Parts: sequence; structure tokens; C-alpha cells
Amino acid sequence: MNYFDFHHHNSRCKNGIYNLNFPDLPADSLFSAGIHPLTVSESTDEKWEWLLKVSQHLNCAAIGECGLDARVSDDVLQKEIFGRQTELANKLRKPIIIHCVRRFSELPHFKRKVNVPMVVHGFNKKQSVANELRKHDFYLSFGKSLLQNVNLQLLLKEFPLEKMFLETDAEEGSIDELYRTVSSLKGISEEMLILQIEKNLKAILP
Repeated sequence: MNYFDFHHHNSRCKNGIYNLNFPDLPADSLFSAGIHPLTVSESTDEKWEWLLKVSQHLNCAAIGECGLDARVSDDVLQKEIFGRQTELANKLRKPIIIHCVRRFSELPHFKRKVNVPMVVHGFNKKQSVANELRKHDFYLSFGKSLLQNVNLQLLLKEFPLEKMFLETDAEEGSIDELYRTVSSLKGISEEMLILQIEKNLKAILP
């Protein structure tokens, strides 16, 4: 079956969106490109020139991962770089893949300024955070923490299928087990889940 891996770091995986890293050249399959918040202070000008170039490539499906991280000391620069990337996504009409650590309450401010879909990747937070993001029309992408986190499984049972994706991120192994787990939690077949993910992709990709 065709298991789409929404956000991954495995260059050998061709059925998904590969997270391109600076200063890599465009991949020969779908990829995303962005300036990660944990690297905003490192050669930002050089990274920005790289992003402007690779984001024009036909295989560039999304801008990211980019976003907000509470571990970053230079908050002003972090917000500036994230804001510039949301503007670029608007211009190119490409979705945004968001990395967020302990800054979820600030995301709606940026959401109001864009007219492209925004997807929070690797979501593993509590129900109240998911509810707030859902209220502001964010998509959520769930990773392998779902396999062991019972509270996250309960959250996913109630979360709408049309607003979710599945991913391996930087984890080892295939995504098959994640699809099997989610289809079981949702009480649907893997085939139905795959078809819904495909519909979700068509709704957000340029």
C-alpha cells in the first residue's frame, strides 16, 4: 500500500515530503525547505539566499520546517525569520510545516497573516493545545510518539481525519506501523486512511 510520510529525513524515501537541509541541493522527489528556529543565528543571510533559490524548485512542496522554539535565546530574530518564511510561503502559495516547542499560543498570530495551510509537525501535546490549534484551522501531523502515548491516542480518536497527516520525522523505520495504529484507533481500514491522507494532500499542496 501507498503510505505517505508527510515529514521525514530519509533521503531514500520517495513517498513523502523530505526535509531538505541547508546547504543541500533540491531532492528528486517532494521536499520541504526552511530555516529551522534552532539555527536562526547561524549564517542566516546565507541560509536565506539558499531558501529563496530551492523554494522555487518544482519539487518543493512546502516551506519548513520553520517556526518557534522556546529554547532559542534570540526571540526577536527567531520571530523575524519565521515571519519572513510565512511571507515567502504566501508569495509562492505553498503550505508551511511548523516546528513548535512551548510556543503554541503564539502561532495563531502568524496564522492570521497567511493565506496558505499551516501544518504543525510531530504533534504530541495535550488535548487543550490541539483544540486551540483546531479552532484556528491548523493541520496536525502525528509521529511515532503516538504508538506509545495513550493520551495522544485518545486525542487522535477525536481529531478530524481531514485535518491530519502522519510522519516518521527523524525516527528510524517505516511508517507502516503508524498507519496501522491510526486506522485501528479510528475504526477504519488502512485503505480508507490512505485515501483520506491523499485527499488532505490535494487540499494543501500547490
